[in-house]
Amino acid sequence: MATWYLYSIAALLLLGSQRFLYKVAAERGCGSVLTTTIFMGTVTLLSTVTYVSKATVIVNPGALILWSLINSTTFAAATIFNIEALKRLPASVTFPLTRLTMVLVILFSLSYFGDHLRSIQWLGMLSAFAVVGVLLSELRSRKINASQMTGLWFVAANISCAALSSISCKFAAIQTDKAAFMALTYLLATVFSLGINLRWKKSPGAGNNKAALTLGLTMGALNFVGFYALLCAMETGPLSAVMLITGMQFIIAIILSVILYREHLSRPRIAAIVLALIAVALMKQ
Repeated sequence: MATWYLYSIAALLLLGSQRFLYKVAAERGCGSVLTTTIFMGTVTLLSTVTYVSKATVIVNPGALILWSLINSTTFAAATIFNIEALKRLPASVTFPLTRLTMVLVILFSLSYFGDHLRSIQWLGMLSAFAVVGVLLSELRSRKINASQMTGLWFVAANISCAALSSISCKFAAIQTDKAAFMALTYLLATVFSLGINLRWKKSPGAGNNKAALTLGLTMGALNFVGFYALLCAMETGPLSAVMLITGMQFIIAIILSVILYREHLSRPRIAAIVLALIAVALMKQ
C-alpha cells in the first residue's frame, strides 16, 4: 500500500474529527472568530516547536512566504465561513456541500500537474462526485428559508477559500519545509483572525469564551498532526487522489453529529456516506 495513501487516511481521520468540533463550537454558541484564533495559535506554537527542534535550513524562503500568505488568509476565512454556515444549516448538509472544494482542486490538479489516475480510481472519483449530487438533490427538494440561504452563501465562500488553500498546500509541500510552512501559515492566520476578532468583538452571539478556548486548543492539536500528514501525502501522492480521500472527512463529522446531537440521517444521507466510503476504498487501488 502506497505511503501517500496511508498519510491520506491519517489526515482523513484526524481532520474529520477536527471538523466535527466546528459543529460543537456552533452548538455551544462559541464565537467563530475567537475559536478560530485560538485554534490557529495552537497550531502555530506546535509547528514552531517542531521546526526549531529539527534545526532545518529553509532552502526556498520566497516560496515559503508566498504560499504561507495565500494559505493563511484563505484557510482562516474558510474556517470562519464553515462555522457560520453550521449555525444555519445541519452538519449533514453543510459538510458534504463544502466538499465541492474537491471538484475545483481536482480539476486544477488534472490540468496543471497532469495527474494520471487508473480506471478504478476514476470510478472512485465518480463515487465522490455522486456523494455531492445526492445531497444537493435532497437539499433542492426542501423549502429554504432566509437563514438557510445565508448559510448557503457562507458555504459558497468556504468552497472558494478552501480550494485556494488546498492548492497552495501542494505547492508548499514540494517547494519548502513542511514544519516551517505550518508555523508561518498559522502565525499569519492567527494574526488575520485576531484582526477580524477585533472588528467583530461586539457582534451578537460571540459568547461562551471558555468553550471556545477548550475547543480551539483541541482543534489545534488535531489539526497539527492531521495537516502534517496531509502535507506528507501531497508531497509524494497525486493531488487529485489525496484531495478526494481527505475530502471525505465529513463522514466522520456527520456520524459524530448524528450520535451526539441526534441529527436526522435520511436515506440520501446514508447513501452519500456509503458512496464516500466506496470512493475512499477505490482510490487505494
